[in-house]
This record gives sequence, C-alpha cells and structure tokens, in this order.
Amino acid sequence: MNLNKRCEALGKVGKWLNDNEESLRAVLQQAFRENGWFDSDQCRHAIKQSISAFFDEEKLLSWAEKYDIKSADAKRVGIIMAGNIPAVGLHDLIAVFISGHKALIKFSEKDKALLSFILEKLEELSPGAAAHFEIIDRLQSADAVIATGSDNSSRYFEYYFSKMPSIIRGNRNSIAILDGKENAADLNLVGEDIFRYYGLGCRSVSKIYLPRDFNFEFFMQQMDDFSYQLLLNSKYKNNFDYNRSIFLLNQTPHLCNDALIIAEDSSLQSRIATLHYEFYDSIELLEENLQELRPKIQCIVSRTALKTFETLPFGQSQQPKLDDYADGIDTMEFLKNLNLIENQQKP
Repeated sequence: MNLNKRCEALGKVGKWLNDNEESLRAVLQQAFRENGWFDSDQCRHAIKQSISAFFDEEKLLSWAEKYDIKSADAKRVGIIMAGNIPAVGLHDLIAVFISGHKALIKFSEKDKALLSFILEKLEELSPGAAAHFEIIDRLQSADAVIATGSDNSSRYFEYYFSKMPSIIRGNRNSIAILDGKENAADLNLVGEDIFRYYGLGCRSVSKIYLPRDFNFEFFMQQMDDFSYQLLLNSKYKNNFDYNRSIFLLNQTPHLCNDALIIAEDSSLQSRIATLHYEFYDSIELLEENLQELRPKIQCIVSRTALKTFETLPFGQSQQPKLDDYADGIDTMEFLKNLNLIENQQKP
C-alpha cells in the first residue's frame, strides 16, 4: 500500500468507529475483563480521542508530508506496548504503518482487546493493510524496536536492544501550574487532566504547582465533582482507602475529599488517588527549577506561558495529537531514518 492508501485505510477505520459506537459494546466488555481499570467510560474516551486525532485521513496526510515519507526498503519494527491506559500503543502502531514499515506487535496482556479489534477492523476494511502487521509473543528478527515500560523495564530494554536502532521509554509524569485565579470551570478542566484514566497515564497530572496563597478549600470543592464517577471503580476505591490509611498511620499532613488525597511533596510521581503539590514564589524561579526535572516531565498544563517549555491548556493533557511524541522523541523522524541509522551503525 502506498502512503495515500495507508492514510485512506486509517480514515476508513475512524469513520467506522464513529458510525458504529454501539457495535463496540462487546469489545469494551472484553477490555474491562482484561483490565479492571479500563471501564467503558475510559475506553470510549480513548476511542473518541483516537478518531479525532489519529484516524483523520487529511490530518494523517499532512503529518506524513512533513517528513517527506516515500516508498523505501521496509523494515521490521518491533513495538513493545505498555498497558497502563486504553490503546496506549496506538500512536506507535500508526506511525510504523504510515512510514511504510512492518510492525511486529507485542501487546501488553492488560491492553489487547481494543488494539486487536482496531487491527482486525483495519484489515477487514482494507485487506492490503494485513501485510504491514504481525502480532508476536516474542520479539525476534526485528530491524528496530520501540519499547515502552517502567524505568526498570526500560533499563532491561536498553541492554537487550543495545545493538539495534531503538526508542526506549520509561516513566514520566505530567504537571499543572496554577496561578490561584482559576474559576470553577478552569478547575473542572484541571480535574480532567488529573483523573482521566484514573491518573495512570504519563500524560496524567500527578503534581500541581501553586502560589502560596492558594485556596485549597475551593480547589477540593471542585474536585468533589469527580468523586462519584471515580468511586464506581472498585480498584480506584481500594487504592484510595489504602493510601488514606497509610497517610493516617504515618501521620502525614494531607487534605482529602471522598476520592482524592493531596499532600505537599517534591516528587513528581504520586500514588493512585493522590496528588502532590508544591508552592512557588515566581514563575521565573519555578521554570528554572523545572529544568532539572525536564527528563521526567511528559507535559505541562498551564495558562501561564513559559519561556523554555511548551504548555497545554487546561483539560488537554489526555488529548494528544499526531505530532505529540512521547518523551519528546520524534517517532516519525526515527522511522524515516532507519536506513540511515542502520548504515551508521555498521563497522
């Protein structure tokens, strides 16, 4: 399939998903059986976001044209997928497909149903696409690899795949910068950044930076709007109860409502159902301090512009576009240059 046909094929999938929402009920149930975090609301959000961002034929063509994608010697690119949020490996899969390579897909056991269904639908609507994908249990005979996991697994990946071109991703977290002047609508959008996918994504806000006169009472009141939906998920409720008990046993200062614990902590990474915060005295000093944390920051939501970081509006951390690359590594540039990388690594 040439580039136009590949973009057209993905566009067909997007249209089908958009027009046949009720037909997804069975696959959504299967996704929830595989992973108790993947309830219907979270999966439907992931699908809706994907339709808009990843399955639009015109957007795909425009994206590919930036890289001057041409017919080339197709490589076998292994994709080792994470399973923390629904269809989290979809962007990598689409990037490999659009670039003209063949994807060797190692699914996470926690996230197979949605991605398998999307692949099946792609091959059903455009039979020629089947040649571009292979589902594997063990990665062998790959020319390159894209692997996503924890910091521990990323160290293993770096060692195991050290002799081939690779993109290796570990843990990252996202942050929000508030100025204390946010109204209820603003904080509702921040809540979306915090709670979407129960905070399990690298684009989920796990820490907020606040002015010293911040109104915590007003903030927690707005976070109450999310409590009912969050507590419908037993896994989230169990984590909230457990982490609240730890805070109480350790006599750690904190604030909480029915579904969220917030505590002052310098760490970017927070436990499920908890949110860290830290005060700042000036945006300039905060941005200077964030430089040291840059390798661990996935994205920043803020209505205050920063000089050396890109920021997203409130509510958009979990709405990545085609050119929003995980860990800031341009996946398409990597895939485009595989031949060049391979030649450079030869003695």
